[in-house]
Amino acid sequence: MKHAISDLNMTVVIVIAVAGLVAFFGGVIWPSIRSNINKEANCSDAICYNCRVSTGTCDCDREMKDGSVTHFKCPYKG
Repeated sequence: MKHAISDLNMTVVIVIAVAGLVAFFGGVIWPSIRSNINKEANCSDAICYNCRVSTGTCDCDREMKDGSVTHFKCPYKG
């Protein structure tokens, strides 16, 4: 019986550890990854100008679906 209780306790500890890792990934790491993916998608569809090699950035514009124009910076890709 002690062995069964010990196995159950270890299972609970592992489940809690996995839940903690999933919560950390979903709350901290995934928003950063999603932001970078969206930024890269915006930069690939943008019209860029005024690129500066020294800073490695370009000023870019992108027309949105509603007709508005968004201004942002993209990395300079040479």
